[in-house]
Amino acid sequence: MEPQHPRQRAGMGLASKGGCSQRPRIRHPVERLDRQTFSFHFRNLRFASGRNCTYLCYQVYACHVELCFLSWFRAKKLSSHEQYRITWFLSWSPCLSCAEQVVAFLKENRNVRLSIFAARLYYFWNPDYQHGLRILRHQRAWVRIMSFRDFKYCWKNFVYNQGMPFKPWKKLRKNYQFLVAKLHEILGISATKRHRLGDLTTGVYFLTDMEARSPRSRSRNTMNLLKTNIFRQQYGNQPRVPQRGYRRKTYLCYQLKQLDGFTLDKGCFQNKKQRHAEIRFIDKITSLNLDPNQRYKIICYVTWSPCAACAGELVDFINGQDNLSLQIFASRLYFHWIKVFQRGLQQLQAAQVSVAVMTRSEFEDCWEEFVDNQGMPFESWDKLEQYSESISRRLQRILSPSNWNNLEDSFRDLRLGSPSPSSLRSDSR
Repeated sequence: MEPQHPRQRAGMGLASKGGCSQRPRIRHPVERLDRQTFSFHFRNLRFASGRNCTYLCYQVYACHVELCFLSWFRAKKLSSHEQYRITWFLSWSPCLSCAEQVVAFLKENRNVRLSIFAARLYYFWNPDYQHGLRILRHQRAWVRIMSFRDFKYCWKNFVYNQGMPFKPWKKLRKNYQFLVAKLHEILGISATKRHRLGDLTTGVYFLTDMEARSPRSRSRNTMNLLKTNIFRQQYGNQPRVPQRGYRRKTYLCYQLKQLDGFTLDKGCFQNKKQRHAEIRFIDKITSLNLDPNQRYKIICYVTWSPCAACAGELVDFINGQDNLSLQIFASRLYFHWIKVFQRGLQQLQAAQVSVAVMTRSEFEDCWEEFVDNQGMPFESWDKLEQYSESISRRLQRILSPSNWNNLEDSFRDLRLGSPSPSSLRSDSR
Protein backbone atom coordinates (compact mmCIF):
# COMPACT_ATOMS: atom_id res chain seq x y z
CA MET A 1 0.00 0.00 0.00
CA GLU A 2 1.37 3.35 -1.01
CA PRO A 3 1.56 6.18 1.53
CA GLN A 4 -0.61 9.23 1.29
CA HIS A 5 1.10 12.58 0.92
CA PRO A 6 -0.02 15.98 2.19
CA ARG A 7 -2.12 17.65 -0.45
CA GLN A 8 -3.85 20.90 -1.14
CA ARG A 9 -7.19 21.62 0.42
CA ALA A 10 -10.44 22.71 -1.14
CA GLY A 11 -11.18 26.29 -2.08
CA MET A 12 -14.51 27.91 -2.87
CA GLY A 13 -16.94 27.07 -5.61
CA LEU A 14 -19.62 24.78 -6.87
CA ALA A 15 -16.78 22.40 -7.68
CA SER A 16 -13.41 23.79 -6.73
CA LYS A 17 -9.88 23.21 -5.45
CA GLY A 18 -7.42 25.40 -3.59
CA GLY A 19 -4.33 25.64 -1.44
CA CYS A 20 -3.84 24.73 2.20
CA SER A 21 -3.14 27.80 4.32
CA GLN A 22 -4.68 29.94 7.01
CA ARG A 23 -5.91 32.20 4.19
CA PRO A 24 -7.07 29.87 1.44
CA ARG A 25 -6.95 31.21 -2.05
CA ILE A 26 -10.45 31.80 -3.33
CA ARG A 27 -10.77 30.82 -6.95
CA HIS A 28 -13.63 31.38 -9.30
CA PRO A 29 -16.01 28.42 -9.02
CA VAL A 30 -16.56 26.06 -11.91
CA GLU A 31 -20.05 24.75 -12.49
CA ARG A 32 -19.02 21.20 -13.27
CA LEU A 33 -15.99 18.91 -13.36
CA ASP A 34 -14.89 17.03 -16.43
CA ARG A 35 -15.44 13.27 -16.33
CA GLN A 36 -11.76 12.31 -16.02
CA THR A 37 -11.20 14.67 -13.08
CA PHE A 38 -14.21 13.29 -11.22
CA SER A 39 -13.32 9.65 -11.85
CA PHE A 40 -9.69 10.17 -10.78
CA HIS A 41 -10.12 12.41 -7.74
CA PHE A 42 -13.34 10.96 -6.33
CA ARG A 43 -12.36 7.28 -6.66
CA ASN A 44 -12.88 5.87 -3.17
CA LEU A 45 -9.53 4.09 -2.77
CA ARG A 46 -8.46 2.94 0.66
CA PHE A 47 -5.00 4.43 0.15
CA ALA A 48 -4.34 6.91 -2.65
CA SER A 49 -1.27 8.63 -4.10
CA GLY A 50 -0.89 11.20 -6.84
CA ARG A 51 -4.04 12.99 -5.73
CA ASN A 52 -2.59 16.21 -4.39
CA CYS A 53 -5.75 18.29 -4.62
CA THR A 54 -9.03 18.14 -2.76
CA TYR A 55 -12.18 18.85 -4.72
CA LEU A 56 -15.32 19.98 -2.94
CA CYS A 57 -18.72 19.99 -4.63
CA TYR A 58 -21.38 21.75 -2.64
CA GLN A 59 -24.98 22.79 -2.62
CA VAL A 60 -26.56 25.46 -0.46
CA TYR A 61 -30.28 25.52 0.28
CA ALA A 62 -31.98 28.53 1.83
CA CYS A 63 -35.49 29.93 1.73
CA HIS A 64 -35.48 30.92 -1.96
CA VAL A 65 -31.88 32.16 -1.70
CA GLU A 66 -28.66 30.42 -2.75
CA LEU A 67 -25.50 31.53 -1.01
CA CYS A 68 -21.88 30.63 -1.23
CA PHE A 69 -20.32 29.08 1.83
CA LEU A 70 -18.05 29.89 4.79
CA SER A 71 -16.24 33.17 4.07
CA TRP A 72 -18.86 34.10 1.51
CA PHE A 73 -21.50 33.42 4.13
CA ARG A 74 -19.86 35.77 6.57
CA ALA A 75 -19.61 38.45 3.90
CA LYS A 76 -23.28 38.05 3.06
CA LYS A 77 -24.36 38.53 6.69
CA LEU A 78 -26.90 35.74 6.87
CA SER A 79 -30.28 36.36 8.38
CA SER A 80 -30.51 34.92 11.87
CA HIS A 81 -34.21 34.27 11.26
CA GLU A 82 -33.68 31.70 8.50
CA GLN A 83 -32.36 28.15 8.56
CA TYR A 84 -29.67 27.09 6.06
CA ARG A 85 -28.47 23.66 4.98
CA ILE A 86 -25.15 23.00 3.23
CA THR A 87 -24.26 19.74 1.50
CA TRP A 88 -20.62 18.98 0.66
CA PHE A 89 -19.31 16.19 -1.55
CA LEU A 90 -15.58 15.87 -0.78
CA SER A 91 -12.92 13.80 -2.48
CA TRP A 92 -11.03 13.76 0.88
CA SER A 93 -12.48 14.15 4.36
CA PRO A 94 -11.41 17.43 6.05
CA CYS A 95 -8.01 17.73 7.71
CA LEU A 96 -7.85 18.81 11.36
CA SER A 97 -7.20 22.48 10.52
CA CYS A 98 -10.18 22.65 8.16
CA ALA A 99 -12.37 20.75 10.61
CA GLU A 100 -11.58 23.31 13.31
CA GLN A 101 -12.43 26.18 10.96
CA VAL A 102 -15.72 24.52 10.04
CA VAL A 103 -16.54 23.99 13.72
CA ALA A 104 -15.83 27.66 14.43
CA PHE A 105 -18.07 28.66 11.54
CA LEU A 106 -20.92 26.47 12.80
CA LYS A 107 -20.58 27.91 16.29
CA GLU A 108 -20.86 31.41 14.83
CA ASN A 109 -23.86 30.44 12.70
CA ARG A 110 -26.26 28.35 14.77
CA ASN A 111 -28.83 28.47 11.99
CA VAL A 112 -26.55 26.59 9.56
CA ARG A 113 -26.46 22.81 9.29
CA LEU A 114 -23.80 20.94 7.35
CA SER A 115 -23.79 17.48 5.73
CA ILE A 116 -20.41 16.10 4.62
CA PHE A 117 -20.13 13.21 2.15
CA ALA A 118 -16.50 12.06 1.76
CA ALA A 119 -15.22 9.73 -0.96
CA ARG A 120 -12.11 8.90 1.10
CA LEU A 121 -10.85 9.37 4.66
CA TYR A 122 -7.76 11.56 4.91
CA TYR A 123 -5.03 10.00 7.12
CA PHE A 124 -7.67 8.03 9.01
CA TRP A 125 -4.97 6.31 11.12
CA ASN A 126 -3.71 9.64 12.45
CA PRO A 127 -5.23 10.58 15.87
CA ASP A 128 -5.29 14.29 14.96
CA TYR A 129 -7.38 13.73 11.85
CA GLN A 130 -9.62 11.33 13.76
CA HIS A 131 -10.17 14.08 16.31
CA GLY A 132 -11.15 16.45 13.50
CA LEU A 133 -13.92 14.11 12.37
CA ARG A 134 -15.17 13.71 15.92
CA ILE A 135 -15.40 17.44 16.61
CA LEU A 136 -17.31 17.90 13.36
CA ARG A 137 -19.84 15.33 14.42
CA HIS A 138 -20.39 17.02 17.77
CA GLN A 139 -20.95 20.42 16.15
CA ARG A 140 -24.08 19.72 14.06
CA ALA A 141 -22.15 18.33 11.09
CA TRP A 142 -23.27 15.03 9.61
CA VAL A 143 -20.37 12.88 8.41
CA ARG A 144 -20.95 10.13 5.88
CA ILE A 145 -19.03 8.05 3.36
CA MET A 146 -20.13 8.46 -0.24
CA SER A 147 -22.13 5.45 -1.40
CA PHE A 148 -22.97 4.44 -4.95
CA ARG A 149 -26.05 6.66 -4.78
CA ASP A 150 -23.97 9.66 -3.68
CA PHE A 151 -21.39 9.16 -6.43
CA LYS A 152 -24.22 8.89 -8.92
CA TYR A 153 -25.81 12.09 -7.61
CA CYS A 154 -22.48 13.94 -7.70
CA TRP A 155 -21.82 12.69 -11.25
CA LYS A 156 -25.24 13.89 -12.38
CA ASN A 157 -25.09 17.34 -10.77
CA PHE A 158 -21.41 18.36 -10.77
CA VAL A 159 -19.76 16.60 -13.72
CA TYR A 160 -19.75 17.37 -17.42
CA ASN A 161 -21.00 13.85 -18.06
CA GLN A 162 -22.16 14.50 -21.66
CA GLY A 163 -25.28 12.47 -20.97
CA MET A 164 -23.29 9.39 -19.98
CA PRO A 165 -24.54 7.44 -16.92
CA PHE A 166 -22.28 6.96 -13.93
CA LYS A 167 -20.39 3.66 -14.10
CA PRO A 168 -19.05 2.38 -10.77
CA TRP A 169 -15.37 1.52 -10.73
CA LYS A 170 -13.92 -1.75 -9.53
CA LYS A 171 -14.15 -2.36 -5.77
CA LEU A 172 -16.40 0.67 -5.15
CA ARG A 173 -18.66 -1.38 -2.90
CA LYS A 174 -15.81 -3.16 -1.09
CA ASN A 175 -13.93 0.09 -0.45
CA TYR A 176 -17.14 1.76 0.68
CA GLN A 177 -17.72 -0.93 3.29
CA PHE A 178 -14.11 -0.65 4.48
CA LEU A 179 -14.34 3.14 4.84
CA VAL A 180 -17.71 2.91 6.59
CA ALA A 181 -16.21 0.54 9.15
CA LYS A 182 -13.26 2.89 9.72
CA LEU A 183 -15.54 5.90 10.15
CA HIS A 184 -17.67 3.96 12.62
CA GLU A 185 -14.53 3.10 14.55
CA ILE A 186 -13.27 6.70 14.56
CA LEU A 187 -16.59 8.15 15.67
CA GLY A 188 -17.16 5.46 18.26
CA ILE A 189 -20.45 4.36 16.75
CA SER A 190 -21.34 0.87 17.97
CA ALA A 191 -23.55 -1.47 15.98
CA THR A 192 -26.34 -1.01 18.54
CA LYS A 193 -26.18 2.77 18.33
CA ARG A 194 -26.07 2.72 14.52
CA HIS A 195 -29.28 0.70 14.50
CA ARG A 196 -30.92 3.11 16.95
CA LEU A 197 -29.99 6.22 14.97
CA GLY A 198 -31.14 4.75 11.70
CA ASP A 199 -29.72 4.03 8.30
CA LEU A 200 -30.63 5.97 5.17
CA THR A 201 -28.16 4.22 2.89
CA THR A 202 -26.33 1.24 4.39
CA GLY A 203 -25.51 2.20 7.94
CA VAL A 204 -23.76 5.55 7.58
CA TYR A 205 -26.21 8.12 8.89
CA PHE A 206 -25.09 9.96 12.01
CA LEU A 207 -26.88 12.42 14.26
CA THR A 208 -25.17 14.63 16.76
CA ASP A 209 -26.23 14.22 20.38
CA MET A 210 -28.13 17.51 20.19
CA GLU A 211 -29.95 16.47 17.01
CA ALA A 212 -30.88 13.10 18.47
CA ARG A 213 -32.77 14.94 21.22
CA SER A 214 -34.43 17.53 18.98
CA PRO A 215 -38.09 17.18 17.89
CA ARG A 216 -37.13 17.64 14.24
CA SER A 217 -34.67 14.75 14.22
CA ARG A 218 -37.10 12.48 16.02
CA SER A 219 -39.42 12.81 13.04
CA ARG A 220 -36.89 10.97 10.88
CA ASN A 221 -37.84 7.33 10.53
CA THR A 222 -35.26 4.87 11.79
CA MET A 223 -36.70 2.18 9.56
CA ASN A 224 -35.18 -1.16 8.70
CA LEU A 225 -34.29 -1.33 5.03
CA LEU A 226 -35.89 -3.96 2.81
CA LYS A 227 -33.83 -6.97 1.86
CA THR A 228 -33.00 -7.17 -1.83
CA ASN A 229 -34.92 -10.43 -2.38
CA ILE A 230 -38.00 -9.03 -0.61
CA PHE A 231 -37.89 -5.93 -2.83
CA ARG A 232 -37.63 -7.93 -6.05
CA GLN A 233 -40.31 -10.43 -5.07
CA GLN A 234 -42.77 -7.91 -3.65
CA TYR A 235 -42.22 -4.96 -6.00
CA GLY A 236 -41.81 -7.02 -9.15
CA ASN A 237 -44.40 -5.99 -11.75
CA GLN A 238 -44.58 -9.34 -13.51
CA PRO A 239 -48.14 -10.57 -14.21
CA ARG A 240 -47.33 -13.89 -12.55
CA VAL A 241 -45.53 -14.61 -9.29
CA PRO A 242 -41.89 -15.41 -10.20
CA GLN A 243 -41.61 -17.94 -7.38
CA ARG A 244 -44.34 -20.55 -7.27
CA GLY A 245 -46.39 -20.43 -4.08
CA TYR A 246 -44.98 -17.04 -3.02
CA ARG A 247 -47.52 -14.48 -1.78
CA ARG A 248 -47.20 -10.91 -2.99
CA LYS A 249 -48.33 -8.60 -0.21
CA THR A 250 -48.74 -4.86 0.19
CA TYR A 251 -45.67 -2.80 1.03
CA LEU A 252 -45.79 1.00 1.16
CA CYS A 253 -42.58 3.05 1.18
CA TYR A 254 -42.94 6.81 1.55
CA GLN A 255 -40.88 10.00 1.61
CA LEU A 256 -42.14 13.21 3.21
CA LYS A 257 -40.43 16.20 1.63
CA GLN A 258 -40.40 19.96 1.77
CA LEU A 259 -41.00 21.70 -1.55
CA ASP A 260 -37.25 22.33 -1.89
CA GLY A 261 -36.71 18.56 -2.00
CA PHE A 262 -35.33 18.12 1.53
CA THR A 263 -36.54 14.81 3.02
CA LEU A 264 -38.08 15.23 6.47
CA ASP A 265 -39.20 11.65 7.04
CA LYS A 266 -39.24 8.31 5.29
CA GLY A 267 -40.38 4.82 6.12
CA CYS A 268 -41.87 1.54 4.97
CA PHE A 269 -45.06 -0.18 6.11
CA GLN A 270 -46.52 -3.61 5.48
CA ASN A 271 -50.08 -4.78 6.02
CA LYS A 272 -50.87 -5.98 9.51
CA LYS A 273 -53.94 -7.92 10.55
CA GLN A 274 -57.00 -5.66 10.26
CA ARG A 275 -54.77 -2.69 9.40
CA HIS A 276 -53.55 -2.07 5.87
CA ALA A 277 -50.27 -0.36 5.10
CA GLU A 278 -52.08 2.75 3.83
CA ILE A 279 -53.86 3.21 7.16
CA ARG A 280 -50.60 2.80 9.08
CA PHE A 281 -49.07 5.40 6.77
CA ILE A 282 -51.91 7.85 7.49
CA ASP A 283 -51.44 7.31 11.23
CA LYS A 284 -47.72 8.01 10.91
CA ILE A 285 -48.09 11.27 8.97
CA THR A 286 -50.83 12.44 11.32
CA SER A 287 -48.56 11.78 14.33
CA LEU A 288 -45.89 14.14 12.96
CA ASN A 289 -48.06 17.20 13.62
CA LEU A 290 -46.82 19.00 10.52
CA ASP A 291 -46.81 22.78 10.39
CA PRO A 292 -50.10 23.78 8.70
CA ASN A 293 -48.43 26.95 7.37
CA GLN A 294 -45.79 25.03 5.42
CA ARG A 295 -46.36 22.99 2.27
CA TYR A 296 -45.18 19.40 1.92
CA LYS A 297 -45.26 16.65 -0.66
CA ILE A 298 -45.37 12.91 -0.06
CA ILE A 299 -44.22 10.25 -2.51
CA CYS A 300 -45.46 6.70 -1.95
CA TYR A 301 -44.22 3.54 -3.66
CA VAL A 302 -46.72 0.69 -3.21
CA THR A 303 -46.59 -2.90 -4.39
CA TRP A 304 -50.39 -2.95 -4.93
CA SER A 305 -52.62 0.00 -5.74
CA PRO A 306 -54.94 0.87 -2.81
CA CYS A 307 -58.07 -1.19 -2.25
CA ALA A 308 -61.41 0.62 -2.26
CA ALA A 309 -61.52 1.11 1.51
CA CYS A 310 -57.95 2.44 1.70
CA ALA A 311 -58.57 4.73 -1.27
CA GLY A 312 -61.49 6.25 0.63
CA GLU A 313 -59.35 6.71 3.75
CA LEU A 314 -56.62 8.40 1.70
CA VAL A 315 -59.17 10.73 0.13
CA ASP A 316 -60.53 11.71 3.56
CA PHE A 317 -56.98 12.23 4.82
CA ILE A 318 -55.79 14.42 1.96
CA ASN A 319 -59.01 16.47 1.91
CA GLY A 320 -58.25 17.54 5.46
CA GLN A 321 -54.64 18.46 4.67
CA ASP A 322 -54.58 21.46 2.33
CA ASN A 323 -50.81 21.82 2.77
CA LEU A 324 -50.08 18.29 1.54
CA SER A 325 -49.72 16.93 -1.98
CA LEU A 326 -49.70 13.15 -2.38
CA GLN A 327 -48.21 11.09 -5.20
CA ILE A 328 -48.80 7.34 -5.36
CA PHE A 329 -46.73 5.09 -7.63
CA ALA A 330 -47.99 1.50 -7.80
CA SER A 331 -46.04 -1.47 -9.10
CA ARG A 332 -49.24 -3.38 -9.84
CA LEU A 333 -53.02 -2.72 -9.92
CA TYR A 334 -55.10 -4.52 -7.34
CA PHE A 335 -58.14 -6.30 -8.87
CA HIS A 336 -58.30 -3.66 -11.58
CA TRP A 337 -61.15 -5.42 -13.39
CA ILE A 338 -63.56 -5.06 -10.44
CA LYS A 339 -65.67 -1.92 -10.49
CA VAL A 340 -65.40 -1.04 -6.80
CA PHE A 341 -61.59 -0.97 -7.01
CA GLN A 342 -61.74 1.11 -10.17
CA ARG A 343 -63.94 3.64 -8.37
CA GLY A 344 -61.41 3.85 -5.55
CA LEU A 345 -58.70 4.90 -8.01
CA GLN A 346 -61.06 7.38 -9.64
CA GLN A 347 -61.87 8.91 -6.24
CA LEU A 348 -58.17 9.40 -5.57
CA GLN A 349 -57.76 11.21 -8.88
CA ALA A 350 -60.79 13.39 -8.17
CA ALA A 351 -59.22 14.36 -4.83
CA GLN A 352 -56.10 15.62 -6.66
CA VAL A 353 -54.03 12.61 -5.59
CA SER A 354 -51.61 11.68 -8.34
CA VAL A 355 -51.85 7.96 -9.13
CA ALA A 356 -49.32 6.47 -11.55
CA VAL A 357 -47.54 3.22 -12.36
CA MET A 358 -43.94 2.68 -11.31
CA THR A 359 -41.46 2.89 -14.15
CA ARG A 360 -37.78 2.01 -14.07
CA SER A 361 -37.06 5.46 -12.61
CA GLU A 362 -39.35 4.85 -9.61
CA PHE A 363 -38.06 1.30 -9.08
CA GLU A 364 -34.51 2.66 -9.09
CA ASP A 365 -35.36 5.41 -6.60
CA CYS A 366 -37.14 2.93 -4.34
CA TRP A 367 -34.12 0.60 -4.54
CA GLU A 368 -31.73 3.37 -3.56
CA GLU A 369 -33.88 4.85 -0.77
CA PHE A 370 -35.49 1.84 0.89
CA VAL A 371 -33.42 -1.27 0.13
CA ASP A 372 -30.31 -2.59 1.86
CA ASN A 373 -28.57 -2.67 -1.52
CA GLN A 374 -24.99 -2.72 -0.15
CA GLY A 375 -24.01 -0.03 -2.63
CA MET A 376 -25.04 -2.09 -5.65
CA PRO A 377 -26.95 -0.37 -8.48
CA PHE A 378 -30.49 -1.39 -9.39
CA GLU A 379 -30.73 -4.12 -12.02
CA SER A 380 -34.08 -4.48 -13.75
CA TRP A 381 -35.79 -7.81 -14.30
CA ASP A 382 -36.84 -9.11 -17.69
CA LYS A 383 -39.55 -7.05 -19.45
CA LEU A 384 -39.84 -4.48 -16.64
CA GLU A 385 -40.53 -1.63 -19.07
CA GLN A 386 -42.99 -3.70 -21.10
CA TYR A 387 -44.98 -4.68 -18.01
CA SER A 388 -44.93 -1.11 -16.72
CA GLU A 389 -46.28 0.28 -19.99
CA SER A 390 -49.03 -2.34 -20.09
CA ILE A 391 -50.14 -1.65 -16.51
CA SER A 392 -50.00 2.10 -17.17
CA ARG A 393 -52.35 1.74 -20.15
CA ARG A 394 -54.83 -0.12 -17.95
CA LEU A 395 -54.64 2.60 -15.32
CA GLN A 396 -55.21 5.34 -17.89
CA ARG A 397 -58.33 3.54 -19.13
CA ILE A 398 -59.61 3.37 -15.56
CA LEU A 399 -58.91 7.05 -14.88
CA SER A 400 -60.23 8.31 -18.21
CA PRO A 401 -63.67 9.92 -17.55
CA SER A 402 -64.94 8.92 -21.00
CA ASN A 403 -64.43 5.25 -20.17
CA TRP A 404 -65.73 5.15 -16.61
CA ASN A 405 -69.08 3.70 -17.72
CA ASN A 406 -67.61 1.14 -20.10
CA LEU A 407 -64.83 -0.33 -18.01
CA GLU A 408 -66.49 -3.67 -17.30
CA ASP A 409 -67.00 -4.33 -21.02
CA SER A 410 -63.43 -3.24 -21.80
CA PHE A 411 -61.85 -5.56 -19.26
CA ARG A 412 -64.19 -8.40 -20.23
CA ASP A 413 -62.81 -8.03 -23.76
CA LEU A 414 -59.33 -8.56 -22.30
CA ARG A 415 -60.56 -11.95 -21.02
CA LEU A 416 -59.07 -11.40 -17.62
CA GLY A 417 -62.02 -13.02 -15.88
CA SER A 418 -62.50 -13.23 -12.16
CA PRO A 419 -59.61 -14.04 -9.84
CA SER A 420 -58.82 -17.71 -9.51
CA PRO A 421 -58.24 -19.40 -6.15
CA SER A 422 -54.55 -19.78 -6.98
CA SER A 423 -54.15 -16.07 -7.79
CA LEU A 424 -55.91 -15.13 -4.57
CA ARG A 425 -53.38 -17.17 -2.64
CA SER A 426 -50.35 -15.77 -4.47
CA ASP A 427 -51.45 -12.15 -4.89
CA SER A 428 -52.81 -11.02 -1.55
CA ARG A 429 -52.96 -7.71 0.23
